[in-house]
Amino acid sequence: MTTKDLNPEILKTKQHFEILDGLRGIAALAVVFFHFMEVAYRPEKNFIAHGFLAVDFFFCLSGFVIAYAYDDRIGKMGIKEFFKSRLIRLHPLVIFGSVLGLLAFLFDPFGGSPELYSTGKIFLIFLCSILLIPYPVITERFFNLFGLNAPAWSLFWEYIANIVYAFILCRLSRRYLLILTILAAVMLCFVSHRAGGSLMGGWAGENFWDGGARISYSFLAGMLVYRSNWIIKSKLGFAGLSVLLLLAFLLPFNQWNWLNEPMVVILYFPLLVALGAGANLKASLKKLCAFFGKISYPLYMTYYAAIWMFFNYYTSHKPGTPQLTLVIAAGMILLLGFAYLVMVVYDTPVRKYLTSKRKPA
Repeated sequence: MTTKDLNPEILKTKQHFEILDGLRGIAALAVVFFHFMEVAYRPEKNFIAHGFLAVDFFFCLSGFVIAYAYDDRIGKMGIKEFFKSRLIRLHPLVIFGSVLGLLAFLFDPFGGSPELYSTGKIFLIFLCSILLIPYPVITERFFNLFGLNAPAWSLFWEYIANIVYAFILCRLSRRYLLILTILAAVMLCFVSHRAGGSLMGGWAGENFWDGGARISYSFLAGMLVYRSNWIIKSKLGFAGLSVLLLLAFLLPFNQWNWLNEPMVVILYFPLLVALGAGANLKASLKKLCAFFGKISYPLYMTYYAAIWMFFNYYTSHKPGTPQLTLVIAAGMILLLGFAYLVMVVYDTPVRKYLTSKRKPA
């Protein structure tokens, strides 16, 4: 089937779950704040030490949304068009984040060591980054899979999940999906145990496969919530669900991590997705949720260049608490504004242009 044979309605984006969009934005803000705090404070003194679990929430949301958006039409649109849809949605910001990361790597005003790498090596690092090929070679950046834009590790696994969905998961019955989800939960617990009671892996060469375990469970669980119609009606609304989501990130970092983290990912996040899909949104909050939903991905794919600069600034200047508070607050505001600018000037126009090239004449 060619694009010209497709009914435009097949390619049309489905209506969003507005509260889930809003929660995605809350999770994106939490993960940015977590990484600022991670630089300055040890986990036991970081009050948002579990902010990294926002990634698992993203994965669960992704499974739910992909099943909702494509289960009933991937057979009509075909695998090739499905991949085109996902690439148009995701890859422009993968490229932009790589370019931004390269510039920050070369021109960081607070330090860094680009001179340790040859031009050819830097070009190869950049090429792997824009193509989402893991290449953990930058020593000063703790051998991140994607040294120029660390969060891209989760996009790598998101792509893998989309490929598996297109070829296998979209055809699975709910029964087999449930079995796979249970097996993935067991694997996630094993990964947590092996890592000493933490699910923070997946971002570096040494913990590469932990990322596969994290997305395997959460993506499948999100799909299962949708396929099973586990939509829970409630009056919590966006504010109540935002508080519940933030509570997961504010869990104390202690000896109970081996239990807390798997339980949050295995039980709590799917529950929040089910509640978010069934909750009613006040009209006054619709614009806020829409904004959070739109800004979440641009923010997630553009913030880490600033984190590396902040890391070098903190290492070289050792700021006190008042100065640190000011820098982090200003950084959060500026990154949010920058993400909005990227969304308006780059991401939305590029995606519209690429989408227009697909539409039947």
